This record gives sequence, C-alpha cells and structure tokens, in this order.
Amino acid sequence: METFKYRELQQLLKSQIIKGIYKEGDLLPSENELSTAHGMTRATVRQALQKMERDGYIIKKKGKGSIVNLKKKRLGLLSFKGFSEVISHTDEQVSNQILKGPVLQKWPKDFFYPLSDMELSNEVYYLYRLRSVNNHPVMLEHTYIPNIGLADFDQRSLIQGSLFSTLAIDYQIEVNAMDQELRAIKADRNIAVLLGIQIGDPILHAFRKYGTSKSGFFFYSSLFFNTEEYAIGSYFQ
Repeated sequence: METFKYRELQQLLKSQIIKGIYKEGDLLPSENELSTAHGMTRATVRQALQKMERDGYIIKKKGKGSIVNLKKKRLGLLSFKGFSEVISHTDEQVSNQILKGPVLQKWPKDFFYPLSDMELSNEVYYLYRLRSVNNHPVMLEHTYIPNIGLADFDQRSLIQGSLFSTLAIDYQIEVNAMDQELRAIKADRNIAVLLGIQIGDPILHAFRKYGTSKSGFFFYSSLFFNTEEYAIGSYFQ
C-alpha cells in the first residue's frame, strides 16, 4: 500500500545515515531522484523526508534540499532538577497535560521502590502527566507523593505547572537528591499513542526516588521518554 511505503524509504535512509553512507552535512538525493530510484510518488517521498526531519535526521533548506543533521537538541531531563525548571532555562516552550490527579489513593501493589512502614501507613497522591516541548510529547510521567504533611495537596493547582515549585513554596520541601534507574524498552500501545510514536518504537524508561529537605520524605516517579526529536541528557545545549 502506497500509504505505508514512506516508512520503507524513511527506514532505508535512516539506516544509510547511521551506517555513514550519508554523513553529517551531506545532501540527500532530491525528491525527484528518490521517487525515480524507489518507484514511489513524490508525495510519498516528501512524507518520508518530513518524518525524518521531525525525527532530527535531516534539515530541509530552501534551494538546497535535505541535509543530514544528527545534532539533536539535548534536554537535561536526567538531572534531578524538575522538568519545568530545566526547560525554563532554554528558549523552548513547555506544556503540561494532566491526565489524572493529583488524586489520593492507596499505594500500588508491587511498587517499583521499597517503601518504609511510615510511607505504607499513609495514602499516596498520584499524578499522571504528559510533558511536551514545542508541542512535541517528550515525557510521560507517573508520580507518587506520600500524604505526609501535605494537607489539601489534591485541592491545589501546581505553581506554574511545577511539582517541585509547589512542594518548595507551599510546603517548604526542597528536592535535593535523586536515585535513578534507566532501562531501554519498546513502547506499548498506550504509551505510543500518548507520545505520538509507533508501537514498538524504542523509548527510555526511568524509575526515580527523590530525596528532599524533609527528613524521611521521598517521592517517586516512573517516566517514559520519547527521544525521537530530542536527546535526553543531563543538561541542555
């Protein structure tokens, strides 16, 4: 089917770039040349190139064509600074979509970090968010904040969309440490739909435990990163 042939060309060109057949700064063949070489319509070729541009493999320059470009912008989302704080130091525009919460509930069974007796004796606030940069979904976040001294937390709006700022300003709790475990996984259907990627695409899954200025108070996140357009590092450049 012609509708899906653009993916074949997209994957072929990506493979050629990764193998070094086309190097940084090289000009790809024109739409006409690719159309003739692969027996595809120009519309199909254009769709493949547009997807490659969104994925950060090429940039398109008027009068020149498609130029190989592997220098993705890097988001410093692996540091323990909050998402909003990291992006606030850049020219990027961030948006937050709350999918659920904060809602007070019981801790999930088989939680991804060991919990203390004090934590287990209290309920937990659950917050589920989709974080985007320049309207491009980059992070799906499940966060668990124990209900220890957080009166009416579920009745408050996050200050400028930032959990870290809300804890600091409203509750005098500063984040000062983080334990993190990273895994490479493939996106399932739900994650793929929310992050705007294909089922089975590679993503980065992070489990985090945040330490704070309040003795014995920790909170936790399970994060899924979409790295198609942005590299996920410890700083932004």
